[in-house]
Amino acid sequence: MKKILPFLTIIIIIAIIVIIFLSMSNKKQMVVIHEGNHTHQAIDIKLNHFQDTQCGMTIVANKHSAQAVSPEGKTWFFDDVGCLALWYNNIKFQKDLILWVYSNDTNEYIDARTAWFNRTDTTPMGHGFGAFKEKQDGFITFEEVTLKVLRGEDLRNPYIRKELLGK
Repeated sequence: MKKILPFLTIIIIIAIIVIIFLSMSNKKQMVVIHEGNHTHQAIDIKLNHFQDTQCGMTIVANKHSAQAVSPEGKTWFFDDVGCLALWYNNIKFQKDLILWVYSNDTNEYIDARTAWFNRTDTTPMGHGFGAFKEKQDGFITFEEVTLKVLRGEDLRNPYIRKELLGK
């Protein structure tokens, strides 16, 4: 009996390890980059299955999300326009990308370069930029959004938050 006990313990441990690895392989992995988007259109995001390329957060809502599509059909996903701006600043092929942002006023993806942005939305990463198709007073362009994010002039900055929201 004493000789069998260590052998059974090793077998049980190996079985547990195998079961853990098998269960992990059956889980759907998060999508960070989607390949094969040759139409260069915004992709329907399956919520809780796509992950932000910049910050790693799971995308739980279309509102405030964004996408970047390369000429080769690679698509990157973002849960916040501020995350897109940070990522966009660090790549060399900016001019080749098609950028999509989810519009608050039309509830669809629109071209980020022609979109207008407010600065006071409650967004997943706290940058505060909400996209709109129609311009309103005080709205800014995507180019201005990227500059403000890089300068730290968004709602994550307590001085800007106080200036824009009074809190």
